[in-house]
Amino acid sequence: MVDREMGFSLWLDFVEREYLRESFPALIEKGMINGATSNPAIFAAAITISPAYRKQLASLEGKSAKEKYEALAIVDIRTAAQALRGCYDADNDGYISIEVDPFLSNDTTGTIAEGERLFAAIGEPNVMVKVPATEAGYEAMRVLMGKGISVNATLVFSPAQAERCLAVMQQGTEAATGKVDGVISVFVSRFDRLLDEKLAANGVVSSRTGVLNAAKIYALIERAKMPNIRTLFASTGVKGEVLPAAYYIEELLAAHSINTAPLATIESYVSAPLSEPRLPINEAEINGYFSTLKQQGIEIEEVSQSLLEDGLCAFEEAFAEMLNRIE
Repeated sequence: MVDREMGFSLWLDFVEREYLRESFPALIEKGMINGATSNPAIFAAAITISPAYRKQLASLEGKSAKEKYEALAIVDIRTAAQALRGCYDADNDGYISIEVDPFLSNDTTGTIAEGERLFAAIGEPNVMVKVPATEAGYEAMRVLMGKGISVNATLVFSPAQAERCLAVMQQGTEAATGKVDGVISVFVSRFDRLLDEKLAANGVVSSRTGVLNAAKIYALIERAKMPNIRTLFASTGVKGEVLPAAYYIEELLAAHSINTAPLATIESYVSAPLSEPRLPINEAEINGYFSTLKQQGIEIEEVSQSLLEDGLCAFEEAFAEMLNRIE
């Protein structure tokens, strides 16, 4: 459950039109979630599989594929934002995020323009514009937040990325008038899916790389002491049956943080929520673990860069496939 006393939030990592209209408000009312996130892959699955979009798609005949996508996405994000508005007005998060076109990840000007345009078109204050943590993205984050648009910095895998996000978010906050928030989305499980087999074969404890890397970044963000900037733990669903469904929520439970997860993961966690945080983790434990990885020939900085590149490509591929299917 959302634990406001601890300062811990749960956001749903899913959007689909029928679900947003029929079931999503109940999750908010029950206190299971107080926010939501989306990404190109989630929208691609929803728009190309769900029949709920057919009527609006038929009305968009003659539009480009991207214009069709944006028209559909704007309706969904507005629906989610309106459902979450009570949380937002009560200073209980209430955000829904929408990501800019993933093909703009190296285009600062294009990212800023699209972020402003989408935010204005949705017309709700509790929308976060999601921007990848790339060289082009950092400046876009700063400008958007300076204009009063809250930002979700996504695809963060390394402490270096988090430091850059913190710096530009602080600058954006100082330039803004009124309420503006930022989250730094630290991706977790992808480290373990990539490394666990090798680590287990060499006698190293598995399913800890993502958690300890995220814990290190969380400590870095908390040291900045910025109330409006929080760590958001992303990619926290588990694959297969080796780990408990709520593993990455439980292991990363922390004050002043958010975990965004698929519905099944959230349902598993709220059935038996923890009352005490698991973070912070002792710095010596974290450093000792990464020293062990280095001894195994694993350079965590190289792994982080590889995962960032893979993540950017995956979002581009999902977005392109969706556009092709709705064209």
